[in-house]
Amino acid sequence: MLSNENTVIGFIGIGVMGKSMARNLMKKGYSVVVYNRTKEKAEDLLQEGAAWADSPKEAAEIANVIITIVGYPKDVEEVYLGENGIITNGKENTYLIDMTTSTPSLAKRLYEEAKSKSMHVLDAPVSGGDIGAREAKLSIMVGGDKEAYDDVLPIFEILGTNIVYQGAAGSGQHTKMCNQIAIASNMIGVCEAIVYAEKAGLNPESVLKSISTGAAGSFSLSNLAPRMIKGDFDPGFYIKHFIKDMRIAMEEAEKMGMETPGLTLAESLYSRLSALGQDEMGTQALYKYWHQ
Repeated sequence: MLSNENTVIGFIGIGVMGKSMARNLMKKGYSVVVYNRTKEKAEDLLQEGAAWADSPKEAAEIANVIITIVGYPKDVEEVYLGENGIITNGKENTYLIDMTTSTPSLAKRLYEEAKSKSMHVLDAPVSGGDIGAREAKLSIMVGGDKEAYDDVLPIFEILGTNIVYQGAAGSGQHTKMCNQIAIASNMIGVCEAIVYAEKAGLNPESVLKSISTGAAGSFSLSNLAPRMIKGDFDPGFYIKHFIKDMRIAMEEAEKMGMETPGLTLAESLYSRLSALGQDEMGTQALYKYWHQ
């Protein structure tokens, strides 16, 4: 049984969300060793007591639980299966938890590769952005073996409040696609509502008070619309990563013979912003589409 006394957690990917997630684990008494391509981003965690690994390989040699939250499927593949990867160099009975939003097919491949080496892989993408990561209120959707899920559930409970086991390997990633599809069309509606309020001469903050707790309520309306109104487009989740997610969902839907008109429209709008150099902005910067 895993406990904070006998567990060393490797954490790979100290980004907008990863840093808060690693910090929350440390606050609960876990020993955490971190790796990030840019060491400077981890400096404050190192000052707070985290150890540093010079590569995923070094983290795999030290830790018996490794969490990854990186950028793109190609990054996931490199971190897990590259020459210095954690499956390539990991120990038997290590638990590997990929919290990146990646492809279901890659999640299944990692599961099979790890199983052949007596390691446990879970695909466990998250939703909740920088706020959810900081406040340990993430939604976590998990695919893989139920026994492995049960073993690491105490770790998930430190990071999130809505933790659901979805089924076999790849199920967590498919669930995250459902999440991103729902957000994509919703973000268009949120932006249109705020711009409409402004053009109608209303106070958009007052409008939010009326509509955010009614039938129109959503995470984006409550948490991202206020940022739009203030002109705060700093990333809780990068546009470039959201585009990646939407394209994965579109490809998976096409494989299933499903049309996704709302998702397709959202991807096209965000891609226009990307072409204008807005990749590093938060997803709430879709508001800028109406102010080009």
